[in-house]
This record gives sequence, C-alpha cells and structure tokens, in this order.
Amino acid sequence: MERNKDALFQLDGPFPGLGYSLPIALQHLAVMIVGCVTPAIIISDLASLSVADSTLMIQTSLMTAGISTLLQLLLGSGLPMIMGISFSYLASMQAIVSGYGLQEIFGAQIIGGAVAFIIGLSIKRIRKFFPPLITGTVVFTIGLSLYPTAITYMAGGQGNPDFGSWQNWLVAIITLIAVVILSNYAKGFIRLSAILIGIGIGYAAAIPFGLVDFSSIREAGVVALPKLAPFGIRFEIAPIITFSVLYAINSIQAIGDMSATTLGSMDREPTDNELRRGIMAYGASNMAMALISGLPTASFSQNVGVVTTTKVVNRKTMALVAFLLILSGIVPVFSAFFTTIPSAVLGGATVSVFASIAMTGMKLVITGGMGYRTTGIVGLSAALGVGISQVSDALGRFPDWVTLVFAESPVVVASIVAIVLDLVLPKEK
Repeated sequence: MERNKDALFQLDGPFPGLGYSLPIALQHLAVMIVGCVTPAIIISDLASLSVADSTLMIQTSLMTAGISTLLQLLLGSGLPMIMGISFSYLASMQAIVSGYGLQEIFGAQIIGGAVAFIIGLSIKRIRKFFPPLITGTVVFTIGLSLYPTAITYMAGGQGNPDFGSWQNWLVAIITLIAVVILSNYAKGFIRLSAILIGIGIGYAAAIPFGLVDFSSIREAGVVALPKLAPFGIRFEIAPIITFSVLYAINSIQAIGDMSATTLGSMDREPTDNELRRGIMAYGASNMAMALISGLPTASFSQNVGVVTTTKVVNRKTMALVAFLLILSGIVPVFSAFFTTIPSAVLGGATVSVFASIAMTGMKLVITGGMGYRTTGIVGLSAALGVGISQVSDALGRFPDWVTLVFAESPVVVASIVAIVLDLVLPKEK
C-alpha cells in the first residue's frame, strides 16, 4: 500500500489505485468544473440558445476539457496539467457572438489553434525571450489575476441575488478554515485531500442556509453524446485576428503554467521538448475540438495550484481526471452534481490555491536574485497588467479589439511589459 501511495508522486509511476487516485482526481474536478462550464453558460445565454442546445454546449465543454487533457498527457507535454474552457477568451467570444454569431467563434478557433501550433514548433528559438524572470512574472500575475475570482465566489458568485450576504461569507470562511487546518496540521492522505474534504465540509455547512440547489440533478438527462459541428463553423477576418492574438498570448501563458507545474511539484523547469509538445498539443486540441463546438481551452491555473499544493504528479492519476470530465459530459447527471456546489464553497476552497500560484511565480523569479532590476520588472509588469484590467474604461478610447485583448487579461499586458523591460534594461553586474 505504501508503494501505491509513493506512485502518486512519480510522473511515470504505476497507477496508484482508485483508493489513492480518486480523491485527488475529485479535488481537481471540484476546483475546475464550475469554471469549465461557466463560459458555456454565459455564451449560451448571449446567443439565446434553447435549453437543449445550452445543455449540449455545457456537456461538450466538459468532454472538450477531458479530451484536451488526455491529448496533453499522452501526446503533448506529458506534464500533470488539466485543460479546461478558458475565461481568457470569454470577452472576445461575447463580442463575436454580439457582432457576428456563434459559428464564427469556432472558425476563429481553428485558425487560432493553428497559430498556437506554429508557436509550439518555434519554441526553441523564442524560449530565450522567456527566462525565469519572465515566466515567474507571468505566473505571479496569473495568481494575482485569480484573486478577484476567488473573492467573487466567496461572496456568492456574480449575479447571485444574495451576493455578499453573511451566509455566503460564513460558508466560505468555514471552507477556507477547514482547508487551511487540514493542509497544515493533518498528515498523510488526509492532508493530500485537504481541498476535497474542505469542500465537503463547506457543502454540508451550506445546506442549512439553503445555498444548495438540487434541481439541476432532477432535471438532468441520462446519456448525451457529442455531435459534429452542431452550431456550425464560419470564418470571418475580424474574429480570426482577435483569436490569433489571444492564442499567441495564451501560448506564452502556457509556458508560465508549465513552469509553475514543474517548479512547484518537481523542483525543475520544463524542458524545451515539453514546452514544444505542450503548446503544439494545446493548438491541435483547440483545432480539433472546434469541430464538435467545444469552446477554446487552456491549462487551468487552479489545477496547477492543486498540483503544487499536493505534489501529486502521477500521469495516470491526471488521466483519471480526464476520464471523469468526459464521463461528466456523457452522463449529465454526474456533472450536475458538481454544479450544485455553492460558489461560496468553491471560493473558500480555491483562494488558498490561487495564493500558491502567485507564490510559485515569485519563487521562480527569485531563482535569478532579487536585485533592483528584477523587482522593478516584476513590480511594474504586475502593476500595469493588474491595474489596467481592474479599470474597465482604461482603454475605452481605443478600438474594441485593443480593449478586448489588452484590458481583459492582466497576463497579456504583464507579459509584454516584462519582455520589453528585460530586453531594454541594462543587466545587473
């Protein structure tokens, strides 16, 4: 049994068995499943889809996440990373649906995926522009950018009529306290399962306050399979340009996520081959999933946080997460259960995860020392990236595509500023 437990911490180790792997897999599923389906819910509402089509898009999102994760594990980087539907594309998708239609998203996604694939092929030539200082700054900014998401969840979730209520905050704090206590005082497998157990405690605390809604389970179907291009595919130049820029930027962000994963769990940086195959798989999976109307994916930073917190890197355990995601999409009632987890519970469980991402980025930065040049680059990059994204009208006088690309994601601005400053500022002696 001890040998099986040790396999959890071996990238290429044997399957540890369901007893050890399933709780870890459920942790990953619990912290990402709501975030994975939320873009589909928002886009479905904006496109005025029927209930059946909205359900299909949500299920396809889960299957897309599972298939993309398997591709990343088997043919891509091979690193313990979970792919999911990315919020990075949400604002652009909303603009595309409003100005064009739903099918233009998938046309632009195919071209954008090809751009990412090409960047993956060229990663050896461009990696010199991304030393630990740059990737650490990107990872640090990723962590900072997730804090508002965690706080929004803790307060009840955006659009919740009880947003900010004391009930939501009480449940969130109970969950957070449970996670912190288990992470710091528990031992062995209980400590590894701290996030999952914390979610369970928070879930139980939420029921008396009426924060858990079981209607989605009662209304869920039995089995649903993906369809080929159910919403159509159409190519338009403006959406293609917007998505091409976003896919290029997210390819850079993937370097940060892969660096955070390897540094936080294996005390090393990713190899050139891992980066190349990882980004190529990211591009290829997005091209393929567009054919079944799966929305754009990216590596999920919250799952990077789970990996760096638990140190569980077993590739077969990560594959179990992928199979559960696919199962969630095929069997709607399975995924419906996870959508009953209140936002407050998810916020309380993930805020510490997001904090670990930011600190992993800072750990990567300080590998090169913390001189005046380094602190200036990191501080200014994070300040501009996070600052601009927090002021909705900061780029209001610019064309819409500029606002969508640079004002919606702090990682984009932070990455560009960090790269430019690293190139132009004199090196420290």
